[in-house]
Amino acid sequence: MNASPRIGIVDYGMGNRRSVEKALEHVGARATITSDQAELRASDGLVVPGVGAFPRAMRNLRELGLDELVAERLGAGVPVLGICLGMQLLFDSSVELGGAAGLGLLPGRVEALEAGDLKVPHIGWNLVRFERSSPLTAGLPDECAFYHVHTFAPVPAEAGDVLGRSEYGASFVSAVARDPLFGVQFHPEKSSTHGLRLLENFAAICARVAA
Repeated sequence: MNASPRIGIVDYGMGNRRSVEKALEHVGARATITSDQAELRASDGLVVPGVGAFPRAMRNLRELGLDELVAERLGAGVPVLGICLGMQLLFDSSVELGGAAGLGLLPGRVEALEAGDLKVPHIGWNLVRFERSSPLTAGLPDECAFYHVHTFAPVPAEAGDVLGRSEYGASFVSAVARDPLFGVQFHPEKSSTHGLRLLENFAAICARVAA
């Protein structure tokens, strides 16, 4: 990565923002946790993190006006990466806690994992099989392990948005891409070498777009 892109970590009060910030800094990006719209607009890329319940997350985003800001910046061609709950928020809606509308940046909805007899939430390392090439996964094996913590997962309406899948009782979508919009159900910031490579790839995408 030739430049150090500015990446804004969208702060709506939920998620492991500091660990995402540290991981991005580790791969050479200049990361800032902020809810300030001017600062986010000045960023070369945005990360939407998240841990917790979908309806509350959307309420927080709307109250801060960050739902419209993320859509605006994506519309301007700025790369956006959703992580865990942040990936789920990219979709039209979720069934969690009675249901709620999402950001609507990708068609589809978030549903409960079909885990069978396995425990939920799904916590731990799980293989992700990447189904196609993407600048987000450059240099990664077609199948590698990432750290997951979740009870729900998105069901994209368009198969072309699916980037990777995992198995936990049944198959679920663990990565999506519609450039320059990306989402991962796992936590790359907690996923050792492969996770850092994915974040480095996202930073490189941001640097190329900014250039």
